[in-house]
Amino acid sequence: MSTLFISDLHLEAERPDIGKQFLHFLAHDAQEADDLYILGDLFEAWVGDDDPNTHYFAIKRALRKLTDGGIPVYFMHGNRDFMIGQGFANETGVKILEDPYKVTMYGQKTLLSHGDYLCTDDVQYQRVRKMVRDPDWQAAMRAKPLKERLRIAKEARRQSLEQTINMSLEIMDVNQDEVKKAIQSHGVDVLLHGHTHRPAVHDVDLGNRTAKRIVLGDWFTQGSVVRWDSRGPKLEVLTR
Repeated sequence: MSTLFISDLHLEAERPDIGKQFLHFLAHDAQEADDLYILGDLFEAWVGDDDPNTHYFAIKRALRKLTDGGIPVYFMHGNRDFMIGQGFANETGVKILEDPYKVTMYGQKTLLSHGDYLCTDDVQYQRVRKMVRDPDWQAAMRAKPLKERLRIAKEARRQSLEQTINMSLEIMDVNQDEVKKAIQSHGVDVLLHGHTHRPAVHDVDLGNRTAKRIVLGDWFTQGSVVRWDSRGPKLEVLTR
């Protein structure tokens, strides 16, 4: 048995192939797991748990089937689906985690994160992140009519795409000093995150020891998963 970690699926109606692969993953790979961790950006956008988008029904049913079957599913907010709340958790049976979150995997102390808080070189993004993660801001957003929230989300995605096109890859990646600080302050051996869409396993030199940083990939053209068992973590590609 093993624990599975995924992130950055960016599920939306315009990409049915991703949804189809994820449903297959939940019905097969996840059924054989001890538990499943979803480290953010499961959805491309989420304006509130009251969104009646029928595209999400099958996803929520499949998650519920998994948790009802006794397989724990843990969810961490990403920069696209930070508005997921307790309503979604109640529907699906998932448990929402704080970011970052510390666990011990087969004796290895591990820090889980979506990863965006480590991208401190992108100062403008960090300002926006602080704003949208504020409970008062989210409460005000949820109070708006659904139609207005959908309009705001669409505009935010357009602006994000424009900024990404004009921004260097270095600025959008994690800051190495922040990575080291996170590993040392939490006293972990492994940092596992997503967000950057750059799947890889990195050695992190801390001077007196070497830690690991594992980065999950997105699901745009293929799946990405870390499968962790008694032999250690393994970053894998899931072909479509």
